[in-house]
Amino acid sequence: MSAQKAGGGRRLLLKGFLLAVALLVVSGFALSACSRVSTEPDEVVLHYAGGVLEAIKFQKCINPSSGATLLGPGDRGYSYPFGQRTFDFSGADDAESKPLSVVSKDNVEMTVSGVATFTLNTDCKTLQQFHEKIGLKFRAYYEEGESSVGWWRMLNIYMRVPLDRALDAASQEFEWRGLFNDPKVKQAWETRVGQLAREFIKETSGGDYFCNQNYAGSGQCGDIVLTIQKPEPPEALVSALAAEQAAKAENIAQTQRNAKVRTEIESIKDLVKVLGPEGAVLWQAIQKGQVSVVPVPQGSNLNITPPGR
Repeated sequence: MSAQKAGGGRRLLLKGFLLAVALLVVSGFALSACSRVSTEPDEVVLHYAGGVLEAIKFQKCINPSSGATLLGPGDRGYSYPFGQRTFDFSGADDAESKPLSVVSKDNVEMTVSGVATFTLNTDCKTLQQFHEKIGLKFRAYYEEGESSVGWWRMLNIYMRVPLDRALDAASQEFEWRGLFNDPKVKQAWETRVGQLAREFIKETSGGDYFCNQNYAGSGQCGDIVLTIQKPEPPEALVSALAAEQAAKAENIAQTQRNAKVRTEIESIKDLVKVLGPEGAVLWQAIQKGQVSVVPVPQGSNLNITPPGR
């Protein structure tokens, strides 16, 4: 073999070696760029593939309690909650909102506190729609297993606003006294709020994205559950109502006292008719213990000396 052929062979071997090294480096880089995703029991992940050199496309949903799933280079997983969630508008320290304001039929401004309990619709196709329509805009997906600021911003728009609207619209159908003080009126009001809330939440979000608290990811979505307190009017009206009730109670008591007096007067009239005026007075004195009655043995002599005049 000539020196020229030998040199050419060595160069081919060197090129092959360098190509193999390059492939190993690229493969190692590709593997290092991959990531693994496993889900918690209360978590669903949306898997999107793509990146700088290719279009980003939805791949699949990774269900709760799934083992490690390999995501390729440039792929992305978006986490959303699975299971019961709440929107608290009680005004407590950890609540999502302060109590909501409503106006009654007779134009009294009142405050309402409560909790909306729901489950995010995690049907895969529906959740994908929610993510692409709403979740991305607000960055509402969970990060590191925790709800993000975007999640609360999203609820403020798609839960609080329609709830506020439903409460106000329902309250316009009832007067404040009934809402505050009549259990039947409050029950009718709660039913009406529920009807309007379901309608307005769906209308605002554009889909069945918020389901009943027992929804498990398939089947009927159902309606959110509202637990609301009775509306609270201004303190001045509450005090005035208490004074009014106290006055009514006093009037009733006085009516009863007057009836008692009238009964006693009629009784005295009857005594006068039977015993005469002096006999009636004596009878009453005896009944009240003001005069002692001494029994006189039969056949005994009893002299009564009237007091001097």
